Amino acid sequence: MSIVAGFDVGSLTTKAVILKNKKILGSVIIKSGPKPVESANKVMETLLHETGLAQNDIKYAIGTGYGREKISFIDDAVSEISCHGKGAQWFLSSARTIIDIGGQDCKVMKLDKDGNLIKFITNDKCASGTGRFLDVMAKVMNIEVSDLGELSEKSTKPITFSSMCTVWAQADVIKHINSRRPAEDICAGINGAMANRVSMLTNTIKIEKDICMTGGVAKNKGVVKALGKILGCRIKRIKKIDPQLMGAVGAALFAQEKV
Repeated sequence: MSIVAGFDVGSLTTKAVILKNKKILGSVIIKSGPKPVESANKVMETLLHETGLAQNDIKYAIGTGYGREKISFIDDAVSEISCHGKGAQWFLSSARTIIDIGGQDCKVMKLDKDGNLIKFITNDKCASGTGRFLDVMAKVMNIEVSDLGELSEKSTKPITFSSMCTVWAQADVIKHINSRRPAEDICAGINGAMANRVSMLTNTIKIEKDICMTGGVAKNKGVVKALGKILGCRIKRIKKIDPQLMGAVGAALFAQEKV
């Protein structure tokens, strides 16, 4: 069967996946630059280098993400909502609700048993329910954003925030740091605030199990655990692949259907 590829040009990261016979041959995640076209070209170059393929070996390519219209070498473009749903259900066929938290937005998608999109809602107006919120808080605490989840696991008394606004939450974190509150309690509070904001978005859709999280924030065990507690059910994380790649995987699966 032909080799196909999916490219996801996001605001913070650009991802690519190559498939053959519905098996992943290679995948790449790089930081996005200010120009989507340059990010797309760079991820293609990196992907070809790592897989040893030539660009003309790829028989069909589909792009997704906010920068999809800027990708010069794709054959078609598909919305990131459709791609994340497609990718997540490929790994977890029982998934009915997909929560994708990216750098600048959060999307909640509801699927039927065949993977068709029934309903979705997006938050792209407020940073408090996005990866940007965690980036800002980690910077205030002078830690890596990847440490937020691990540190929160050790918390015994999570802090609470007076406001969900990123600016005011930032001020709260500074106040708690100056009060010498344990870092793990501050991290747990940050993750809890994030989960609370996302749960407000899920309230507008009648979510169904199984619930799956995708996007970079899905790697934060603290957010996943806190959100599951609020929703009253276990949220499943796909561990076979980096959750940031889910949109690119979905795009590649759509490409597979074209050849």
